[in-house]
Amino acid sequence: MSEAVTLAPVHPQLSVRQRFPRALVWLLVLAPLFFATYSFANWFTSQRADVGTLVFAWEQHTPFWAWTIVPYWSIDLLYGLSLLLCSSRHELDIHARRLLSAQVLAIAGFLLFPLTYTFARPEMTGFFAWMFEVLMGFDKPFNQAPSLHIVLLIVLWVRYAAHTPKGLWRWLLHIWFGLIGLSVLTTYQHHFIDLPTGILVGWLCIWLWPLDRPSPLTQLRWQAQAKGRRLAFYYGLGGLALGALGVSVGGLGWWLTWPATALVLVALNYLLVGAAGFQKHADGALSWASNFLFGPYLVGAWVNSRLWTARQPAPVLVMDDVWLGRIPNKGELDGTPIRAIVDLCAELPCTRAGRAYQSLPTLDLLPPSPELLQAAAEAIEQARQQGPVLVCCALGYSRSAAAVAAWLLNTGRAADPQAAEAMLRQVRPGVVLREEHRRNLAAMAVGT
Repeated sequence: MSEAVTLAPVHPQLSVRQRFPRALVWLLVLAPLFFATYSFANWFTSQRADVGTLVFAWEQHTPFWAWTIVPYWSIDLLYGLSLLLCSSRHELDIHARRLLSAQVLAIAGFLLFPLTYTFARPEMTGFFAWMFEVLMGFDKPFNQAPSLHIVLLIVLWVRYAAHTPKGLWRWLLHIWFGLIGLSVLTTYQHHFIDLPTGILVGWLCIWLWPLDRPSPLTQLRWQAQAKGRRLAFYYGLGGLALGALGVSVGGLGWWLTWPATALVLVALNYLLVGAAGFQKHADGALSWASNFLFGPYLVGAWVNSRLWTARQPAPVLVMDDVWLGRIPNKGELDGTPIRAIVDLCAELPCTRAGRAYQSLPTLDLLPPSPELLQAAAEAIEQARQQGPVLVCCALGYSRSAAAVAAWLLNTGRAADPQAAEAMLRQVRPGVVLREEHRRNLAAMAVGT
């Protein structure tokens, strides 16, 4: 688990001495907030009569390992040092916002869905017993799901991994952070449900504050297209229904809250955030946070793309070294002449395998705008300088087809959208271009 620190030149590297004042300011903000909100949530929940428990039967066999209080406590030291670890002001501010978001979201969970821990610790003596006594001086058994320890673990793990060289040190880091995660169970601090909910919130904090692009919170725009709003409604309704089913079934049904969360976030992308919400990198990969948060949806989208294209998996040549097809699997383009890829898919990663690559992410089932079609046409023409180019989306029938049609129009190879569509259907009969696509193609042609 790692997040590359690819900061632009406008974010210069700072020495430890230069980082210290701003890191100290952030620590003076975050530390009092942590103790104040954590203590308040503990006190407030202890006064309530509606505090429940959520324990699986198998948890009765969870061992108590007193020594794991050491890795459990170590997260406090790692928390403070992580602010000095950041090598630029930009990285420091993003990391601090993640820590702040972790606190806010976890405390909100404690207050909205109060739970308590139920297992009694065995009697202890010695140093470990003293560490537990200090811990219980301010940590009561009411702050459960999502485990703030796990939320912070994800945020810190990503930050430390980005600054740890590969090899032995990276492996030691992973082992230690793994012990911290295990310790929330073996110190009898949390029940199991607190872990996956904590992991989910941790990745949400990272998704909210990415290092290499603006935050989704700064990109909120109401979806202008009625179809986009309808899709947002359907995805949101599906997510809420799936979540309600998981909660009502209980047991293994709780795992349904993961795909439920993914569908709700997809709805948010369609309604407010746009294609940028999938956080696709310039190399075709999705961010770690997107891979986790949207994971169940991504699996479904990939399976859907393979089922729909099972009869025509290979790309087709349109003309003049421009090919049209689905987003390729790893190794799928081996043995083909394709040397460049123009990718219109927002929701699935693309394996470039050393080829020239251009990503123009657009949401599935929505027609690309005239501006994006113009950009795609220019990207295709530029990519042709590298050799044969594949223009792809999830299926290779709609978004990418519209992009190739835009290229045909922009380069004079087709006189109008209808002629471009007819040329595409000759080589790929399953192409789906609707009236909105034709209208945007015509608007692009007028604009050029």
